[in-house]
Amino acid sequence: MANSSPLRRQSYHWASPQRLTLDDIFTEDRNSEARHRYLLETAKKENERVRQDAERVYREQLQKEERQRLLDERQQEEERIRLEEQLAADRVRLNALKAKKIAIPAPLPDPEPPAAPAVNGNTTPGTAASPAKDDAAPLAPEQTNGTTSQRPTTLPAGTSSGVLVPKQAQASAAAQNNGPEPAKAPTPAVGGAGSLVSNGPQTNGINSGPGTSRSAPAPAGQTQTRPDRYLEIFKSLKDLRRFMADQAKANPALKARMGDMRREIRKSVGQLTVAAGSNRPQQAGLVALLREALENRVQSQLMDPSHFVLEPRNPVEGALHNDSVLPSLFLYLLNILSKAAISQFISEGGARPETADPVGICLAATFSDPDFLWRGQAMIDILMAKFRVVCPVLFGYRGSEKTEQGRMRLGWWKDGGHWVPEQQHMDRMTGLGAGFAAVALRKFAASSKKNPYPPRHYWTAMARIVNTPPAEISDTQCVVLKSMVQNYEQKFIEFYGTAAIAALRTALVEFPARAPNKTAAVHSVEVLAQLLRRDSGLVLG
Repeated sequence: MANSSPLRRQSYHWASPQRLTLDDIFTEDRNSEARHRYLLETAKKENERVRQDAERVYREQLQKEERQRLLDERQQEEERIRLEEQLAADRVRLNALKAKKIAIPAPLPDPEPPAAPAVNGNTTPGTAASPAKDDAAPLAPEQTNGTTSQRPTTLPAGTSSGVLVPKQAQASAAAQNNGPEPAKAPTPAVGGAGSLVSNGPQTNGINSGPGTSRSAPAPAGQTQTRPDRYLEIFKSLKDLRRFMADQAKANPALKARMGDMRREIRKSVGQLTVAAGSNRPQQAGLVALLREALENRVQSQLMDPSHFVLEPRNPVEGALHNDSVLPSLFLYLLNILSKAAISQFISEGGARPETADPVGICLAATFSDPDFLWRGQAMIDILMAKFRVVCPVLFGYRGSEKTEQGRMRLGWWKDGGHWVPEQQHMDRMTGLGAGFAAVALRKFAASSKKNPYPPRHYWTAMARIVNTPPAEISDTQCVVLKSMVQNYEQKFIEFYGTAAIAALRTALVEFPARAPNKTAAVHSVEVLAQLLRRDSGLVLG
């Protein structure tokens, strides 16, 4: 035991709370039964202590997790209550807006038109008519067997059964249907444009054939049918193209420059994008080309612009261009610009309707440029004549997609003498509907320029579609109507307020509900109303 004295001076710290020494371990009775029972009892107590500590830690962890779960549930409930309170407040405000009624005073009666002067005891037709006013009722064309009849449309007055046409949108058709008969347009100052001039009689300012300069009064009991002026403009544009080709043969400088200008315009229109501020170079290039043509630097022949406008125009005091002629190259480039824009609407707008908006901005800015006005008004009728040909439903024409004549009236395109597939036709109509809205719903309130195509034309086009009798509703109309509204409903409401909401209810809820055949195109109009409700909170039905 002498050798154990150094070890006795050392102490060891064990995990057990009881401190043992070597003497305690290496005792003489270390192998005795009592010693074993003692060590087992000590280990048992230590195990019990460890188990109790583990159970305590486990209980504490369970309590922490339970507390966290309760906190999470409380936060979820608080968030739910907050959202429900917001929804309740929004519904209260919406119900208050719906319950609010504003009394709209009745319009003043139109003044009686002055009596027409008597000539040899008869009244000369078209010599007396009241001027067009902003509150004149426009007409929505109805077609029967290929002919166009006119019936008045009215503004919805707080009910869902009203038909579209606001008082702000009613001047155009009144002027077109009830206006005075204009004088015969003068012929171009320079020869060679005779193909655009008809010396025949006129009905409401439209040449109808060779003969005298004025049409004879219609016999009693007969009604004169007004020709489609837009189609006449379209034919005049074809004559203009041939006229420019004839000039190019005799003027090599004109031929070379005209070709370059045509390509530059098409390229600039094709480069327009939806990115903000990225279209200024293209817009500046188009304006520069048109100014060059208007200055007539390559000596194109002069011609009468009245062949390309919807209504005859008289000189306006202070107007920049009051002459009866303009350079033919300038008119030709306006035609090229319009054609390029229509092509862009068809090729890009069908798949991506949002691409129509920058083209519409470009067109509105170009046609409204004061340098390009003739007798104080824009030459945008050139563009609208092309819209009339490719998308007639915007102008009140309708027909059956199952017949040859109906497809022609709906603007169904032919490629190589055969009708294009239905999907291609619907894509064309989608792009054209969006393009029309992009042109007609431009805001000029903050601009010194005059709007070349005010939003009343958009309202009138919508009215012409939704006033269709149920039996004549077509898929083409539904596709055009949907593309006119989608992405442009907010601009429409900005112009017309609550009247626009009533109009949208008629167009997107009541119009498809009247369709006898619930096709995919009809259903897409109904779905648009649901999307507006989901995305912008606009409740229409």
